[in-house]
Amino acid sequence: MRPERQDGTGGGGLLVPMDWMYAEYIADEMLRTGDLMEPSTLEYRAGRDALALTVFLSGGEVPDALPAARLDELRLLTAYGAQWCGWVRERLGASGADPASGTASAEPDLALARAAWRWLEETELLAADLDAIGAPPWEAVDDGPDAEETAQVWTPAWQLGLPLGHLAIHLH
Repeated sequence: MRPERQDGTGGGGLLVPMDWMYAEYIADEMLRTGDLMEPSTLEYRAGRDALALTVFLSGGEVPDALPAARLDELRLLTAYGAQWCGWVRERLGASGADPASGTASAEPDLALARAAWRWLEETELLAADLDAIGAPPWEAVDDGPDAEETAQVWTPAWQLGLPLGHLAIHLH
């Protein structure tokens, strides 16, 4: 059996992305505990990846029992979509810009984090168009056969996953 982590002794072992896997585990546990979404859905994956990115990129160890201060930090980081998006780009850019800042053992973690971000940014999911829903009750609304389709828009996965992750943190 190959070793799980390269210890720098020249043995040339398999690099396992333990930090990323742990961040995914924490995100998965929070979402499952909140029971917000069926785990087999793309929306769940978007929430898990957004939350895992937040945990991974915020640095610091995440103990088994998340302290209140750490939960507050995660709540603040996931509270505002556009700011979170820029924060993720900045953190991922900084982690790859300076080769001296990371070690070889961090490369598999960063590769998975970048892949998760790429999926969140490039994948679009069909979601409710909140601007089209909720017409005032005094206005006549045409409920034709296409009414449901017009009340939906394609949106980047992170825009659905981030609020789901934020709500999971609140319910944890």
